[in-house]
Amino acid sequence: MTSRTALLRRRLPLWLIPMLWTLALGLWGLSRQHSVWRDEAATWQVARRSTADIWHMLGQVDAVHGLYYELMHGLFECFGPSTTTLRLPSVLATAVAAACVTVIGQRLAGAWAGLGAGLAFALLPAVQFYLQEGRPYALVAAGAGISTLLLLTVLEGRGRAVHWAAYGGTVLICGLLNWLSLLILPAHLATLAWTQAGRAIWVRWAAASAAATAFVLPLILFSRGQSAQVSWIPPLTWHMMIGPAILLAIGGLGAILDRPQVGRLSTAAVALPLLAVPQVGLISLSLIQPLFLDRYVLFSLLGLALLIGVGLGTAVRATKPRFPKASAWLLPGVVAVAVAALLPQSLAKRSPASRVDDVLSVAADVRRLKENGAAVLFVPAARRDTMFVSPDAFIGLRDIALASSPEESGTLKGVEAGPAQIRAAMLAQRRILLVTDATTVATPVSAERDRVKSSVLRKYFTVVADEQVRGRRVTVYEHLGPAH
Repeated sequence: MTSRTALLRRRLPLWLIPMLWTLALGLWGLSRQHSVWRDEAATWQVARRSTADIWHMLGQVDAVHGLYYELMHGLFECFGPSTTTLRLPSVLATAVAAACVTVIGQRLAGAWAGLGAGLAFALLPAVQFYLQEGRPYALVAAGAGISTLLLLTVLEGRGRAVHWAAYGGTVLICGLLNWLSLLILPAHLATLAWTQAGRAIWVRWAAASAAATAFVLPLILFSRGQSAQVSWIPPLTWHMMIGPAILLAIGGLGAILDRPQVGRLSTAAVALPLLAVPQVGLISLSLIQPLFLDRYVLFSLLGLALLIGVGLGTAVRATKPRFPKASAWLLPGVVAVAVAALLPQSLAKRSPASRVDDVLSVAADVRRLKENGAAVLFVPAARRDTMFVSPDAFIGLRDIALASSPEESGTLKGVEAGPAQIRAAMLAQRRILLVTDATTVATPVSAERDRVKSSVLRKYFTVVADEQVRGRRVTVYEHLGPAH
């Protein structure tokens, strides 16, 4: 190592490089051409409610995201609603996770492995997707990185009471953001068993873990009563196992390169359980109730990045004796090739087409096509999110199906009137705007109210304008005869 390199390392912490790298990737195309899709629209509309209204809603739906909604409410109050305010917390959280990965890898396998792991983490396709997502999954990944780094500090013999308090607090916050993040505890348990940690560490870990779990348990039990919200998740199939199998295969190769040994603190001892246990745990839970969505265990990719870093570090060490100058360029070269190979996918994830729909673009069509005094309908009722995110676009329109607003009912989409009342209100209209899904992503109408809406529009109205954009559709109907 040259004196110049040594001086640079003293002045510039290694973890700062992946952190800045991740921030750059996150800020690149952050607005996604000023688009917001339905999951982010839920965050947007709830964050704009008062604290009292948020708590009222959490008693009915989405209790599992309560802490996240309160956080976003505070940010919206301070900085105003925008795509930047919506997504920047995820960008910053992912940058923190990348920094944690770098430090862990550096401590366990050297500077090249740590740097490789930190740079690789932000390039993983799933991480790039949720890097710019206005939902809590990146925040959970940051918390997982922090808690794993704290556990490593303890296993290295440098732990104090403050480290255990921070560990328990971090696990608790992650559990309140998404209680499935508690799957990190059995992953850390496996690390303790692998490294044959001392009795004192076991006792303190058990106390911190039990305390965090005890505080999250009421949320788990309460949110189970709202399980209808995840009833749309399909049952587990063999096809769904392909992705986790590939991840585990890549991670297993990295673990072999690390030459793990029982009783020795190594990258494999930390990273392999971090990758495998949450994946296997979620699969096991999904056998009882379908819950298998990769975003619920996004934090497990911290382990994958660490094991990729091991492979890169091993390659650098193997190259250095024969090609000392070339070895220094191996990691930058691999990263450059990865960036080039992933560029089409990276561009795709930063486009509106990467999500199933866009609630903002369709609002622009509503603004252009509406006439004051006309009625508006939504099929299904959840597509009302367009109006809640862009209320100005709907000024002058009457939502004739809505009986109780989301704030009053403590729901995300409000409560609609009965089918008979909706039918009567529709027949009294001359002009109706229908906001629904584009034909490419639409699913068959199932709710009785929606069947009535569709039936009345087909029988008594004619289409005078029809626009489809980014997964949403606005159709303007006019009454065939005099309004009843």
